[in-house]
This record gives sequence, structure tokens and C-alpha cells, in this order.
Amino acid sequence: MADCGIGFGAEGRTARRGQRMRIDSNISPSHLTEDLDRFFSLAGKKIRRLVENWNPADGAPVFTRKGKYTSRGWTEWTQGFLYGMPLLQYDATGDARAFELGREMTLRHMAPHLTHTGVHDHGFNNVSTYGNLWRLAKAGRTGDSADLVQLYETALRVSGAVQAARWTHAPAAGGGFIHSFNGPHSLFSDTIRSCRSLVLAHRLGHVLCGENDRRISLLGRAMDHIRMTLRHNVWYGTGRDAYDVRGRVAHEGIFNVTDGNYRCPSTQQGYSPFSTWTRGLAWVLLGCAEELEVFAALPKPEMEVHDPEGTFVFQMIEAARATADFYIANTAADGIPFWDTGAPGVAKTGKYQDAVSNPDNPWEPVDSSAACIAAQGLLRLGSFLGRTGKGARYFRAGLVTAKTLLNPPYLSDNPRHEGLILHSVYHRPNGWDYVPKGKAVPQGESSMWGDYHAMEMAVCLKRLAEGRPAFTFCGESQRPPA
Repeated sequence: MADCGIGFGAEGRTARRGQRMRIDSNISPSHLTEDLDRFFSLAGKKIRRLVENWNPADGAPVFTRKGKYTSRGWTEWTQGFLYGMPLLQYDATGDARAFELGREMTLRHMAPHLTHTGVHDHGFNNVSTYGNLWRLAKAGRTGDSADLVQLYETALRVSGAVQAARWTHAPAAGGGFIHSFNGPHSLFSDTIRSCRSLVLAHRLGHVLCGENDRRISLLGRAMDHIRMTLRHNVWYGTGRDAYDVRGRVAHEGIFNVTDGNYRCPSTQQGYSPFSTWTRGLAWVLLGCAEELEVFAALPKPEMEVHDPEGTFVFQMIEAARATADFYIANTAADGIPFWDTGAPGVAKTGKYQDAVSNPDNPWEPVDSSAACIAAQGLLRLGSFLGRTGKGARYFRAGLVTAKTLLNPPYLSDNPRHEGLILHSVYHRPNGWDYVPKGKAVPQGESSMWGDYHAMEMAVCLKRLAEGRPAFTFCGESQRPPA
């Protein structure tokens, strides 16, 4: 799909310029070894203190206020990140106490999330906990009994089926989708990452049983949801509307549930339906990149049942590349974006893409959590496409972004601050983010999803620096490092 160059305001002008991030052509994962060692040293202490001291009766920690984690959410969608982080710390460092803590808290507190029918977040809560436990056990790294492994697998099967049952049929718009907690009319871009819950359950041999024992393929539902997201929530520069810039992403798609037609873009956490909330884009980028690794490895007959024309993987590649290109063109030189590329204050910053990011600016907050998610997406997309070929630019952009995140002012090296990565934004339109006294915009705080995805990013980078392939959500990758 060609970029027609249509765009309005700062977002459209930037998209026409092409690559802007300052990408170091010589950077490699091994150059980040010292940064990663420092990061995991800090993370081990902070994660253990937070998990051991947090009271689950207070809800799940969501984001920090004056350096202390607080609970405030629409649902408890971040609890799995809290207990998934010590599992990732063990993955990277072999810290046995971290593993025991993550496993104990998962088994004690996460069961209600497996059968939670009211959310679209199973891929966040349950794959981050039960999924990491299963992956590590299958790799022979935990010594867990066969019964425990079976428990993890049962949990993942249930989670995938429950997530798949949250379904809106929309044949007039091209299929169906997992609807968000806003209701059956709502397709969130975030939810593309929950599709890994369905794919993992499918890989474990599970199906969703409906009325009259109708067997519903979890793989088929995952693919249908991804198609709908890429068709309606991502733009490709083909003249779809007046704001059609290649790689632009809307947070939400709205559908008429009576006749199944798509109606319009919308947003819950972005500035507008016609600008790009960067964390929403990051979810699409990472969701496509990590699921491409699994879909491309599935047996051809499995895919052909739900993709007889053989176009699905190519559609995912196009969406991943479009969103990655947009991210690179609409972020600061060091890889950190504003929370929304069309927010009104962005125009006052001038050519922000030509300079390093400045979280202490008077106009709009940056969002390091979007960068944590996007960095892993860029690394995985670059690896998938080939680090010395088509994927080289994406892979190096991921490394540049990761290096920025692993150092101040984004790395939280203050032991009194409970977060790992600073300058995250949760819900700018609702005004939920803490603005320090004397400052104009939120800054200096962390989020549970930002910290968790920084951990995932760091684990992947550590493996790559050691010459090993990154893990996948379906287990240890069999692909050699490119």
C-alpha cells in the first residue's frame, strides 16, 4: 500500500518527511549490556519490595503519584503485570526468590482473572503470569511438577476461551471482534495483544464450545479480530478519509451492533479520533510483531482453514511496517514520543523530531510507556524481517529507543521511587496523571504497564546480546538470531 502523503497539522506534515529518529547504524544489542545489568540490578530490588508490600485488597497498582504506586483503574487490568515482573526478573537473572514470589502470588491471586468475562485484557493479566510460568517450565528452568505445568496449561486454555467468548459479530464490516469493556460496539486497538491468549490456548489444543456444542476455533477468532483491527483502526495512506496518513492508528473503532456495520473512529485515552494516541499505535505494532513470529511458524494447513487466500501474514506485515514507520517519523530523535501526536501543544514544540525528548516541557507530556511497548515491537519486527535486511532500520530504531529508556532521565534510579521507568502517562484527557507543583504537564511518574513492558524488552535484549533468540508467548523461539 503506497503512502499518498495526505495529512493535516503537525502529524500530517511529519508523516510526509519520512524517517526522523536518529538511528545509529552501528548499534547492536551487545552495546547495551552494561545498561541492562544496571537495569536488572535496580529492578530486582524495586520489584521485590513492591510485590511484598502491596496489599491486594487495595486493588492492583496502576501508576505512581509522587513516586508511590497507587490504585486507580476501570478494571484490575494491571495485576498480572505486578506478578509477571518477578517472573521476568528470574528469566533474566536466575533470582530464585523472584520466581517463587511471582509463582506464589499468581497462584494465590490471579484465578479470578481467568474467568473474568467483563474485560478485553486476558492477554495482559494471564499471559503475563500463567503464560510466563508455563513458558519457563516448558524450557526446563523451574523444576515445576507435571501437575503444576498442567495447572498453568488449564489456566491458559480457560483464559483464551473466555476472552474469545467476548465476541461481537459484525459480518457487514468484515467479520467480528473481541469487544472492549465499553460494550459490544467497541473495538480497542489495545486488544490486539490479547489475541495471544487465544492463540496460546489454540496451541494447547483448546476450543471454545458454544450453543449445541458448536466448536469455535480460537485461532480463527484471533485472526478475525486482528483483521478487523487492521482494517478499521489502522490507516495506510490510500485515501480512506481526509486524515489518512500511512500508519496512523485510532484507539477505538465504533460499530453498529444492529446491522454489523463499521461507523467511525473514536478514542478513550487519545486526544481525538483523528490523531494518533501513541500507546494505541504501540499496542498494534507490538501485537503484530510478536504474533507474526507465531503465525509464520504454524503449519500451513492450520492457517489455510482461516486464510484460504494466504494473505493474512502479509496484512500483518504491512500493518506492522506502517505503524513502525509512523512511529519512527513522529517521535523524538531518541525514540520517545509525545502521548498523542496530534495533541494541541505538540505544534508549539517546533521540530521536536530533530532533538532528544524533553519530559520537562511546558506543552504536552511524553509517554515513556508507549516507547517501552514500541521498542519491543520494533526489535521483534526487525528480527522477523531480518536484522541485516529489510528489518535493519526497525531493529536499530528499537535499540535506540531501548537505550534511551535504560538511562536517565527515563530510568528511575532513585531507590525511594517505586517505579522503574519515569515519565509515563495513563489518561491525559481524564486528568488522572500527577502534575508536580510548578509544572505544566504530568512528568516524573511510572506505570505498571510501562514497567512490565520495559522488563519484557530488557529480557529480550539480554538474550539477543548473549546471541540467543528472544522468547515468544508460545514458548522459547526456535528461530536462530538473524
